[in-house]
Amino acid sequence: MTPRIGMMLASTVDSTSVVVVRWTAGDQEVTCGGSPMVDPTQADPTPRQPPDPDRSTGTLLGKRYATEDGTVELLCTRPGKGTLAVGGTPLRVKSAKPLPASD
Repeated sequence: MTPRIGMMLASTVDSTSVVVVRWTAGDQEVTCGGSPMVDPTQADPTPRQPPDPDRSTGTLLGKRYATEDGTVELLCTRPGKGTLAVGGTPLRVKSAKPLPASD
Protein backbone atom coordinates (compact mmCIF):
# COMPACT_ATOMS: atom_id res chain seq x y z
CA MET A 1 0.00 0.00 0.00
CA THR A 2 1.40 3.38 -1.01
CA PRO A 3 0.34 6.11 1.45
CA ARG A 4 -1.05 9.35 0.03
CA ILE A 5 -1.59 12.78 1.55
CA GLY A 6 -4.62 12.87 3.85
CA MET A 7 -4.70 9.10 4.37
CA MET A 8 -5.21 7.78 7.91
CA LEU A 9 -3.05 4.90 9.13
CA ALA A 10 -3.53 2.79 12.25
CA SER A 11 -1.09 0.61 14.13
CA THR A 12 -1.68 -3.10 14.59
CA VAL A 13 0.41 -3.31 17.78
CA ASP A 14 -0.91 -0.37 19.84
CA SER A 15 -3.33 2.55 19.74
CA THR A 16 -1.22 4.80 17.47
CA SER A 17 -3.04 6.50 14.62
CA VAL A 18 -1.57 9.03 12.16
CA VAL A 19 -2.54 11.15 9.16
CA VAL A 20 -0.14 11.49 6.21
CA VAL A 21 0.77 15.19 5.81
CA ARG A 22 3.60 14.83 3.26
CA TRP A 23 4.62 11.80 1.20
CA THR A 24 7.22 11.82 -1.58
CA ALA A 25 9.01 8.64 -0.51
CA GLY A 26 7.49 6.42 -3.20
CA ASP A 27 6.36 2.91 -2.30
CA GLN A 28 7.83 2.45 1.18
CA GLU A 29 6.19 0.82 4.17
CA VAL A 30 5.12 2.77 7.27
CA THR A 31 5.57 0.78 10.47
CA CYS A 32 4.75 1.31 14.12
CA GLY A 33 6.43 -0.82 16.76
CA GLY A 34 8.00 -2.92 14.00
CA SER A 35 4.70 -3.92 12.34
CA PRO A 36 3.13 -2.40 9.21
CA MET A 37 0.43 0.23 9.70
CA VAL A 38 -2.93 -0.34 7.98
CA ASP A 39 -5.78 1.72 6.59
CA PRO A 40 -8.38 1.58 9.40
CA THR A 41 -11.25 1.59 6.88
CA GLN A 42 -9.87 -1.47 5.05
CA ALA A 43 -8.68 -3.64 7.96
CA ASP A 44 -9.29 -4.17 11.66
CA PRO A 45 -6.67 -2.01 13.46
CA THR A 46 -7.22 -3.75 16.82
CA PRO A 47 -3.83 -4.45 18.47
CA ARG A 48 -2.89 -8.08 17.90
CA GLN A 49 0.58 -8.37 19.44
CA PRO A 50 2.87 -6.23 21.61
CA PRO A 51 5.27 -3.81 19.88
CA ASP A 52 8.90 -4.80 19.35
CA PRO A 53 10.73 -3.75 22.56
CA ASP A 54 13.52 -2.17 20.47
CA ARG A 55 10.91 -0.05 18.64
CA SER A 56 8.75 1.22 21.46
CA THR A 57 9.78 4.80 22.22
CA GLY A 58 6.18 5.94 21.82
CA THR A 59 4.28 8.60 19.90
CA LEU A 60 2.82 11.85 21.20
CA LEU A 61 -0.61 13.29 20.38
CA GLY A 62 -0.51 16.26 18.00
CA LYS A 63 3.19 15.93 17.16
CA ARG A 64 4.50 15.70 13.61
CA TYR A 65 6.97 12.94 12.81
CA ALA A 66 9.26 13.37 9.81
CA THR A 67 12.27 11.94 8.02
CA GLU A 68 15.50 13.95 8.10
CA ASP A 69 15.25 14.78 4.39
CA GLY A 70 11.62 15.93 4.71
CA THR A 71 10.13 13.45 2.24
CA VAL A 72 7.69 12.05 4.81
CA GLU A 73 5.65 13.82 7.48
CA LEU A 74 3.00 12.17 9.66
CA LEU A 75 0.70 13.83 12.21
CA CYS A 76 -0.11 11.74 15.29
CA THR A 77 -3.87 11.75 15.96
CA ARG A 78 -3.82 9.04 18.64
CA PRO A 79 -0.73 8.28 20.78
CA GLY A 80 0.73 4.87 21.47
CA LYS A 81 3.82 2.96 22.59
CA GLY A 82 5.32 2.04 19.20
CA THR A 83 8.01 3.90 17.23
CA LEU A 84 7.00 5.23 13.79
CA ALA A 85 9.33 4.29 10.93
CA VAL A 86 9.41 4.47 7.13
CA GLY A 87 11.43 1.92 5.20
CA GLY A 88 12.97 0.74 8.49
CA THR A 89 14.25 4.22 9.43
CA PRO A 90 12.70 5.65 12.63
CA LEU A 91 10.97 9.02 12.31
CA ARG A 92 11.80 11.90 14.64
CA VAL A 93 9.55 14.53 16.16
CA LYS A 94 9.58 17.55 13.88
CA SER A 95 10.62 20.70 15.71
CA ALA A 96 8.63 23.90 15.42
CA LYS A 97 10.00 26.74 13.32
CA PRO A 98 10.83 29.85 15.34
CA LEU A 99 8.61 32.87 14.75
CA PRO A 100 10.24 36.00 13.38
CA ALA A 101 11.21 38.59 15.96
CA SER A 102 9.16 41.77 16.08
CA ASP A 103 11.44 44.51 17.25
